[in-house]
Amino acid sequence: MLDAAEWEFWDTWMRAHRLLLRELDRGLQRDCGISKAEFSVLMTLTRPMRVGELADALDWEKSRVAHLLTRMERRGLVARIEDGATGRRTGVDLTGEGRRTAERATKAHGANVRRLALDRLTADQAAAIRSWSEQVLAEG
Repeated sequence: MLDAAEWEFWDTWMRAHRLLLRELDRGLQRDCGISKAEFSVLMTLTRPMRVGELADALDWEKSRVAHLLTRMERRGLVARIEDGATGRRTGVDLTGEGRRTAERATKAHGANVRRLALDRLTADQAAAIRSWSEQVLAEG
């Protein structure tokens, strides 16, 4: 059972986390016209991939990825790759527009991460958060 101070800490952490994510999402929409999910796909598609492989890399359900790819394809950010022998859609890759959007988004999102998070941390705070995060991930 958590005591009052622990609940207060947890509530503050969760509110700060939600605020940071919300502002970063707004920045992607405002600065680049893409969602956080689209940004994740653009950053992960560094080479042509099968949809299942992309879903695994993102740790998302394949159906979620397929639906998002359909929307991104309509917007000209990705293109489906067809197998010449069967004509089946077997993979996906970034288009030229997708690559340009990924480049713009990387710069804009990085600037927002710096402004909203990194510039507000001392070196000791950043080191403590990194150490704790690595511990959580290792034990996860």
